[in-house]
Amino acid sequence: MDDRQIISLFFQRDEQALTETDRKYHRYCRKIAVQILQDQEDADEALNDTWFAAWNSIPPHEPAHLQTFLGRLTRNVSLKKLRAHHAKKRGDGTAQVVLDEVADWLRTEQDVEADADVHMLAEAINAFLDRIPETERQVFVRRYWYFQSVAEIAACFGFSESKVKSMLCRIRKKLYAALKKEHLL
Repeated sequence: MDDRQIISLFFQRDEQALTETDRKYHRYCRKIAVQILQDQEDADEALNDTWFAAWNSIPPHEPAHLQTFLGRLTRNVSLKKLRAHHAKKRGDGTAQVVLDEVADWLRTEQDVEADADVHMLAEAINAFLDRIPETERQVFVRRYWYFQSVAEIAACFGFSESKVKSMLCRIRKKLYAALKKEHLL
C-alpha cells in the first residue's frame, strides 16, 4: 500500500491505517527508537506511542512525506522517553510527567517566540545541509538525527573512526560559522 492510501485511511479514521503503517514502517521506525533508547522493550513501547501519535496527528495534519513524518515522531517520542527515564533516575519523575501532560495549557507568547526561533534555526540548518557535500550531509544526519555511533558511521562508509570524528568536527565548525553569520547564535 502506498503512502497516499495509508494517509487516506488515517483521514477516514480506519484502524487499518495503523496496521499498514506498522507493516510498512516498523523496521525503519524501530531502528530509530533502538538507536536512541538502546533498549528493545523501550523501543517497542516507543513504536506504539509513535503509532498513537500518528493517529492523533493525522488528521488534521497531512504529511507530505509519511516516512519522514513517522521518523520524526519516532525520534521525538524516543527522546521524550529517554528524558523521562533519566528523570526517574534522579527522582520519581512525577513532576516531569505532570508538566508534559499540561504543557499545551501552559503555552505563552514566549513559547510562540521560541517556536519561531527554533523554526528559523531549523531552516538555517537545513539550508546549510543542502550546501555541503552529500557524504558530509549523510554523516552529519546519521550522527545528530539518527544518533548513530562514530563506529557505525565509519563502518557504513568504510572510513576510519578518526576520519568520521574529524569530519564531524569540521562540519560542526562550518555550521557554527554559518549560524553566526546569520545571527542565529
